[in-house]
Amino acid sequence: MRRLTLYIGIFGLMAAFGATAFGQASLRSVDGRNVDVTAQKGKVVVLVVGASWLPLSETQAEVTSTLVKKYAAKPVVFYFVATDAATAKNAVSDAELKQFATKNKITVPILRDPDGAVVMSKLKVEQVPSFVILDKTGSVAGEPFGGLDPKFDTSIPISKMIDKLL
Repeated sequence: MRRLTLYIGIFGLMAAFGATAFGQASLRSVDGRNVDVTAQKGKVVVLVVGASWLPLSETQAEVTSTLVKKYAAKPVVFYFVATDAATAKNAVSDAELKQFATKNKITVPILRDPDGAVVMSKLKVEQVPSFVILDKTGSVAGEPFGGLDPKFDTSIPISKMIDKLL
């Protein structure tokens, strides 16, 4: 019985540590706020992971606009997560990201993850552009929707996942 209690205790600590390690998913917005994308309890969160220099991010912006309109009255929150690195050859400032958003009609908050610490490491995004969906508890729901085919309406499978979580 003691062994069973010990194993349960160890498993509980491991589970708590894993949740805590993932729970630190704070990103800075271009407005200077820190946003913990996993702390939107009771809401489905859609992370639109892209980069201003990536041509497919324009297609991604169109898909995002479609989804934002569809879920406007639902408990769904959208964020555009820019992976533009500050030290990269094609680095952009917060002001330039805002211009990119205006040009592409991105109406959702823009967050920065320049080194990929959150989206690449913690959320397991392997390519940009991608969409990551978090359930109402802040956990990743399924695999990220990676890559975009301009000939395929990516909003359809993303909508199915969101609907399942609502």
